[in-house]
Amino acid sequence: MNRFGFGAIATGILAAGCATGAGYAGPSDKVSATLAKYERTGETTACLNIGRIDSIKALDERHFLVRTGVNSYYLNEPSAGCNGAGRSNQRIQYVLGNSQLCRNQIVTVVDNTSGIISGSCGLGSFEKLEQKPADAEE
Repeated sequence: MNRFGFGAIATGILAAGCATGAGYAGPSDKVSATLAKYERTGETTACLNIGRIDSIKALDERHFLVRTGVNSYYLNEPSAGCNGAGRSNQRIQYVLGNSQLCRNQIVTVVDNTSGIISGSCGLGSFEKLEQKPADAEE
């Protein structure tokens, strides 16, 4: 049985982040500031073992920050954006058939209050990020 207590099937929830507008004109200043703390390595993986994932934060509809350890991070950019993922009071749910969260896996955006589904999307590859030293951030 895995750490979620569901045997081979697990349901996960991603925390929603900041609000975004109806159209996507690129990352907001807040998202850009968060991503500026990391160096993109270009090293990607198709799947992450769910047991390694500590948290997933939706920075906006097109950027999910995945933490897999104290100082280990990945960026996931859903293939077509994930409508509503960055809005407050939203969560992203996924169902696993095995112990991995993978590229092209469909996740669903759900309103926390009403339970109404507002969208879904397929995850992208997971790109490894390196934290920049604190004095390098600007």
